[in-house]
Parts: sequence; structure tokens; C-alpha cells
Amino acid sequence: MGHAGNNVIPNVHFRKVNGCQTGRHNRVFMRTWLDQAGRKKRRANNRKAKAAKLFPRPAAGNLRPVVHPPTQRYNMKLRLGKGFTLAELKEAKIPKKQAKTIGIAVDHRRRNRCTESLQANVQRLKLYMSKLLIFPKKSGKKGVKKGDTPRSELQNVAQNTLREIIPVPKPDLRIKARAITTDEKEKSAYKTLKKARTDKKYLGAKLKKAKAASGKAEE
Repeated sequence: MGHAGNNVIPNVHFRKVNGCQTGRHNRVFMRTWLDQAGRKKRRANNRKAKAAKLFPRPAAGNLRPVVHPPTQRYNMKLRLGKGFTLAELKEAKIPKKQAKTIGIAVDHRRRNRCTESLQANVQRLKLYMSKLLIFPKKSGKKGVKKGDTPRSELQNVAQNTLREIIPVPKPDLRIKARAITTDEKEKSAYKTLKKARTDKKYLGAKLKKAKAASGKAEE
């Protein structure tokens, strides 16, 4: 063999000739994408067929809320959520049972953690309701129910083909540099949070003390 020592017998299977792969040998590693244009056309045709099937309803389906994704890495972005909370529907004065019948997604599990997100989705619901057209289920005068749009306004209605029905706002993440104000210098975020935690900790004891004091005063 011409090899010194008890070594592994060479048994390499490189498909290379002169340091480069040849077309004859490396075809097993190639991946073609010849149907890219065909797939693009098929997806477009499927979207058109789906929109035609859903007409006159929006092609995207139900209206969904704008939410912040979880975790610190993504929570500055905005995306569509599963459904509107019951608090958002109540604030927008839309009954939860009616919401499902007029193309609004409802998620009874979701909770509003801040007022800003609540108000943003309430405004989204109000904008949707201002543009909503409800077609009568049946023809004739008897088929028109309370809340249906008059037939005169239902002529030549265009279908909403947007992906989000109402576009998701793009927040401006950049903040221009400015001078720090005197009020900001005097305030301390640490002290504010510390006081809030202390107040929360001793709230029960304070209420108990106040209740006992009011009971003694009545006696």
C-alpha cells in the first residue's frame, strides 16, 4: 500500500476535478427553480378566486386588531392579532355577538395591558364601522332589516382586497435628539417606580387601618 503505520485506508468520495465541481458530477447538489413564474401565477389566480368567492366581503376575511408582539426583542413592532378584546368592543359600542356577524374577529382570551393599545384598536373599530356596508340577506322590502345599508348605496360597490383590510400603521421608531428639559432632570424613574411598588405593598394595610379608624369614629 505504501502507507506507514496502522492508519485508516483512504476512501474519499469528493466529486471534484482539479479543485472544482464539474457539471457531470455535481448535478446531485443542484436545485432548480424552473416553476417559479408558474407558481407566482397560480398564487395570483388563487387569490382572485378566493376574492370572487368572498365578494362583496373583504378578501382578507375578518378585521383583526393591531397588537405588539411579545418579548423585548419584537415589542416595538406592530402586527395583526387574533381578535379584538371584549373591552375594545364595549368601548366601541359593538355587541360581541353582532361583531362576529359583521366580519370582526373576537378573542375573549386577550387582555388590554395599556390604555394606548385599547384606544388604538377602538379607533380601528370605529373606522371600520364608518365604512361598513351591510347587504340585505333577502331581496324585496321584507328582506331589509334594521341596520342594513340602503340599496341605493350598494350600487357598484368595490371589494376591499387589502391584506389587512385597514393598513397597520408604521410607527416612527427614530426620535430626534433634543435638549433635556428641567422637568425631566428633576424627575427620577427609579423613585417613581419605587414609590409605586411601596404603595402597592402597603395598600391592604392602609385600607385596613382606615376601615378600623372609621369604625372607631362611628362608635
